[in-house]
Amino acid sequence: MTGLTRVRVYPAAFVGSPPSPGAGLCRALLVIGSARWDSVAVSDMSTPPPRGVPMSTAAVPARSGQVLADLIPSSRVRDVALVAGGAVLTGIAAQIAVPVPGSPVPVTGQTFAALLVGTSLGARRGLLSLALYALLGMAGVPWFAEGGSGTAAPSLGYVFGMLLAATVVGALARRGADRSVLRTAGTMLLGEAIIYAVGVPYLALAADMSLTAAIAAGLTPFLIGDALKAALAMGVLPTAWKLVDKR
Repeated sequence: MTGLTRVRVYPAAFVGSPPSPGAGLCRALLVIGSARWDSVAVSDMSTPPPRGVPMSTAAVPARSGQVLADLIPSSRVRDVALVAGGAVLTGIAAQIAVPVPGSPVPVTGQTFAALLVGTSLGARRGLLSLALYALLGMAGVPWFAEGGSGTAAPSLGYVFGMLLAATVVGALARRGADRSVLRTAGTMLLGEAIIYAVGVPYLALAADMSLTAAIAAGLTPFLIGDALKAALAMGVLPTAWKLVDKR
């Protein structure tokens, strides 16, 4: 055993004395006792401390560096299914639309689904999933907001923004940004800001509007809805991790 040395101890009465049956028995008992002490020491050092007793080193967070999708056994089939499933989920959520008077962009579940896909799948799979959603929608699949498709919609810039947002929130989620309520709120709000940073200028160009008018039509009406979406994510994602950690 590392760090421990077994020492044989002989009584002074036997030093320099001729061997005898009693001396041999004493030596044997001492060696056996030393071996037993070594065994107990090894066992004690390999046993974790009782509950409530701090470790000498900091504990490593459970499932560090993972996103929720990593909890499914890894395979190519899994990754393909997750990417396709994320695209379908975003397309379905986009059909939950509430028209906004004076704005060509409705309030939908599309952005919430896109950010949820990014945080759950991670940056790479989230990007691929939203890219699949965007490409199929531009190719004619009617699953943009309110059943739209093609490349002419002024709201297409928001879809491009979702590609970038899903990548960013996915990278943050792998660093634990979806584990607590406050961090999840910050992650979702950052994702929403990225979507608007791409979508609003695109809206201004596509609809021939001034930037001020584009902000009034494509940003301001959606702030309350986005706050509600962030609140929903604040409940869903940390709760999912708590359930996983209890398993």
